[in-house]
Amino acid sequence: MRLSGRRRKSTAFFITLGSCLVALAVALNVGWVLLNWREVAMLVLGIIFFSVIIAGLVLNTTFLVREIRRNEQHDAFINAVTHELKTPIASIRLYLETLQTRDVDEKQRREFYSVMLADSDRLLHTVEQVLRAGQSGGGGGGGGRRKRESEPIIDLAEIVRASLELARTRYPQLSGDAFSYAEKFRNGERPLVHGDSDELRAVISNLLDNAVKYSPDEVRVSVQVMTIDARRLAVRVRDHGIGIPQAQLKRIFRRFYRVPGRFMARFKGTGLGLFIVQSLVKKHGGRVYAESEGEGRGSTFTVLLPRVEGG
Repeated sequence: MRLSGRRRKSTAFFITLGSCLVALAVALNVGWVLLNWREVAMLVLGIIFFSVIIAGLVLNTTFLVREIRRNEQHDAFINAVTHELKTPIASIRLYLETLQTRDVDEKQRREFYSVMLADSDRLLHTVEQVLRAGQSGGGGGGGGRRKRESEPIIDLAEIVRASLELARTRYPQLSGDAFSYAEKFRNGERPLVHGDSDELRAVISNLLDNAVKYSPDEVRVSVQVMTIDARRLAVRVRDHGIGIPQAQLKRIFRRFYRVPGRFMARFKGTGLGLFIVQSLVKKHGGRVYAESEGEGRGSTFTVLLPRVEGG
């Protein structure tokens, strides 16, 4: 918190400094023009230098503010990852110490094992998120058409169904109708794409995890796989959760980005999930976008992927 306050003070200082310099430059140039209005050549040079100074000050201030915000995002990411790693480790350690120091019956032992396995899955998920973000680099490369066509052909519907089964296993506390699935294809069509099955499964799993995470009251997630046209397939994941403000719909795919606000602060996360989704989708030659009618109105994420010709 101290570091964040210090950075806010730094931001205010540079903005104030820039504003004062701009005001001083304006005053000097206006005074000079009034005193030397006959010197046309000097007037032109003054205007040029004045424009250069103003542009430099604006660029300098903008750069500093962006760097400070980026550093704040990195700090928030480190804090979030530390929390996501420390919490399951502490939980596992507690249950292991209990098993070591106390005699527990078989029922309790099985409960302890289940909790430890769930915490291990959570820990593994966080590590995989960080590793995938590192592999994705600055946003994921597109790869070329030739590269994609050399990859295996995958049934997209099978990937989605497998991800849904994994989600049902991961969230046993949810009711049986929490997840719904539908397909929309022409007769005889198969939703075939070139790509890596593990990466596409990570895309769908991240979207499903987010849909559950940001539906605090009642989890109802609908997933649909469909044909858009002769060249594209789509996967749509819709929830009825907290929704996304219109101004944030494009920003949420940035690395480390977390939607600001007290309401969102209660949802923990690393800010990597949607960045990874976008990076992997781009790598497969597709794109992903979000839609929402606003806060409290749910959200829909659509993944568009190029289909295999003749699929």
